[in-house]
Amino acid sequence: MIMIIFFLLLVVPPAASGDTHRCAPEKCGSFDSIPYPFRIDNGSDCGGLLSDAFRLSCVNSTSLFVNIGSYRYEIIHFFPASGGLLVAFANNTTRYSSSCRGYHDIRSFRFQANDYLGISKDNLVGLYGCGDSSLCRSDCGGCPDANTSTTTTTFTDSGCCYSLSEDRDGVWQVGESFSVFEEFGCKGFSSWVDSGSGSGSGSRSGDLRYGVKLEWAVPSDVIKDTCDSNARIVNASSVTFGMRCECVDGFVGDGFAKGTGCLKYCVRDGSEVYGNACYVKRHGRGKHMLIAGILALALSIATLIAFFCLLKRQSKNLDQNSVPLQKECRTRLFTHTELEQATNGFSNDQKLVDIGDGGTIYTGTLTDGLKVAIHKVRCKNETNLIQVLSRAKIISEVSHTNMARILGCSVDSGYTPLVVYEHPGNGTLEQHLCQTGIDGKMGLDWHNRLKITAQLSSVLAYLQTDIFPPVFHQGLQSGCVLLDHDMSVKLVGFRLTDHGSDMCGSNSDAPFLFNDVCALGVVLLEILAGKKSAELATVALRKIRNGKVEEVVDPMLYYHEQPPYRKEQMGIVADVATRCLLFGGDDGRLGMNDVARELIPLTKETGDHVGSRRGPAGLEETFSNSSLLQMISLSPDSIYAP
Repeated sequence: MIMIIFFLLLVVPPAASGDTHRCAPEKCGSFDSIPYPFRIDNGSDCGGLLSDAFRLSCVNSTSLFVNIGSYRYEIIHFFPASGGLLVAFANNTTRYSSSCRGYHDIRSFRFQANDYLGISKDNLVGLYGCGDSSLCRSDCGGCPDANTSTTTTTFTDSGCCYSLSEDRDGVWQVGESFSVFEEFGCKGFSSWVDSGSGSGSGSRSGDLRYGVKLEWAVPSDVIKDTCDSNARIVNASSVTFGMRCECVDGFVGDGFAKGTGCLKYCVRDGSEVYGNACYVKRHGRGKHMLIAGILALALSIATLIAFFCLLKRQSKNLDQNSVPLQKECRTRLFTHTELEQATNGFSNDQKLVDIGDGGTIYTGTLTDGLKVAIHKVRCKNETNLIQVLSRAKIISEVSHTNMARILGCSVDSGYTPLVVYEHPGNGTLEQHLCQTGIDGKMGLDWHNRLKITAQLSSVLAYLQTDIFPPVFHQGLQSGCVLLDHDMSVKLVGFRLTDHGSDMCGSNSDAPFLFNDVCALGVVLLEILAGKKSAELATVALRKIRNGKVEEVVDPMLYYHEQPPYRKEQMGIVADVATRCLLFGGDDGRLGMNDVARELIPLTKETGDHVGSRRGPAGLEETFSNSSLLQMISLSPDSIYAP
């Protein structure tokens, strides 16, 4: 039997993804092929259509169009690597002259966002006749001429540029059209994109294309069964809750099972080859049967030797089990020595956060200069150790923009495994709120705090509802929230050992820690108050109950100087935090999806929209409906009761 298995492994190459039958390439005008999931509406149904949003029209066999809502846009170019397409402006629209390009009426591009298509953040928008000169910069850094498609650097005094990817003030939000700039008195607009932004290289190519880049994606409930077996799911940046398939390392293609799939890629003899060519072809049945027999015999002898060695040394030293443990850690294997060196011997100065019996997280720098966060977990036995590594493996396979990537682990330090995360290098949420460990930096402004609450609730909701099996953090603290230089969330510190309870306050040493909704409530209060303390939840809830939200808000936010809509936002965050603490542990009366649905829209709202949402006026209702109201009134400690 062993010889047969070896023979099959040697002579039969693995099936290469992407070798299955695909639909014949479609053509239209200058497009020699149409990338999946787009299909031309020609009556055929080859491979099926993911959605009518991807149905295209080829007019007179020369021009390709996409229909979005009740409008039709001509496609100029596809960006397969970034999931984008470049569309032209509407014809016969009012244009304003400029030495750099023609401007179109601000109302002419009537884009209607949906679950599949959105205006890409890669667009650089030219604006004309804006009444507010502070809206954008005058130096566009070069723009494409509408007629010659060349790059120029001339610009008139009446125009300016606005980069959607650098929107720091929340003027334009994902899902919106360019008409939002009309509020600033802008009369005309144009748009262009650096073709290098669609190549996946991340560098500017200098080849600027005139038009509007749209990003396409697939909703999470549709994409689950569409990816190739050698692809992973990644999040779109310009389509709310949108996702795409992406081939894993070593494979190329669009990632979709019904598209080009993922084809094995390798280099042989200095040339790029794909598919079955990456596998060594073997000839000569007799020769390989002999080799298979020799290998099988060698394997049997090696197995017997290993078996007797294990019987002799069983359980005396954990190093005897390093091989199976290393198999559990499918990512990079670090040594305990190099991680100890990276953290200065796991010194207290390098400690980011203590998660109680869930372990401790340290910051460190590897010898190659890479900054990392190292989760040190304490295990009781070998079974517990394998469980930790198995859970780390599951988490490492989840792809989300607000999760720090797991780089690897270390298993050569006894019953103390180490899980290594990539560190974005801009401290933790706790450090920014408390202004500790962040050299020369002030606390977070309200815009970034709202952004963090939305991203944190979004990633937790995704982990608990959009993947199977669901992943729970069970150790959430502000110290587990790493921040990059754009103040975006990178979550670390997932609990890797079993804990029996999911109720709020089930552990008096770490109240709220093991229930993610309750723990998020505490973090929301810390974001609102700008501090972390053991009594914060009790004190803050009493003040919120009495309608004194302003006494909870961080003094650095200058609550009384804020416009009404921001005060309203602060009240909503206080209300959500309150309900997280009061109802988060009551058999799922408040789920993470509910929390995310309330926090995410706040990042898109201005004073004209917030008033219709639940705010401080809803706090009285929150407390009147709470069975824990009486407990809060009794003593500071009662809030921690389950």
